[in-house]
Amino acid sequence: MIRLKVIYDNEAKPGFTGGWGFSALLETEAETLLFDTGWDGTLLLENLEKMGVSLPDVRKLVLSHQHWDHIGGLPEVLKANPGLTVYVPSSFSKNLKAEIAKRAKLVEIGEAQQISPGIRSTGELGDKIKEQSLLLDTGKGLYVLTGCAHPGLAEILGAARRFGKVRGIIGGLHDSKEFGELEGLELIAAGHCTTHKEEIKELYPAEFVEIGAGLCLELE
Repeated sequence: MIRLKVIYDNEAKPGFTGGWGFSALLETEAETLLFDTGWDGTLLLENLEKMGVSLPDVRKLVLSHQHWDHIGGLPEVLKANPGLTVYVPSSFSKNLKAEIAKRAKLVEIGEAQQISPGIRSTGELGDKIKEQSLLLDTGKGLYVLTGCAHPGLAEILGAARRFGKVRGIIGGLHDSKEFGELEGLELIAAGHCTTHKEEIKELYPAEFVEIGAGLCLELE
């Protein structure tokens, strides 16, 4: 089982605070990882504390793409956890990679590769906006975790299906209208930058879950 906690999102569950951006925490039997940081590091740390998460317990940080609303909390995260390993798409700016490398172990992602037991990067996808997503393998299928899904659902899900059956997708789906790509999924948890939430919900009412900071999902 992989436990996924939404730490940062535009929307928020009672007791949590929302803000433009996205971040999720992944807890496995092996370790705890953070995916993206939202834009406000102080808010990120507050929501982590409300979730009962101590940032020094997080071993790895994966950044989906170099947009402010996904990396803005990076300075606070690196300050709180200087022993972190940070995975970034190879296309990140040279200067940003150099700054991260001063404070953490930097790993550049080009091709698909394993990040942790049961967790794999799709590799860097897309043309105009380069982005990596994560594949969460529960042993019974894959769940795809996206930042904004800029490369498009067809490319992301196509890359994911090379590694097994995709059961669900979680994260920002941006302005994609590739609704047919979602057919057959058991879970469609959409949030952050997803423009067409209502259309997706109408097409897939039983599978749709709206994301908000404070949401916890147990993926089995």
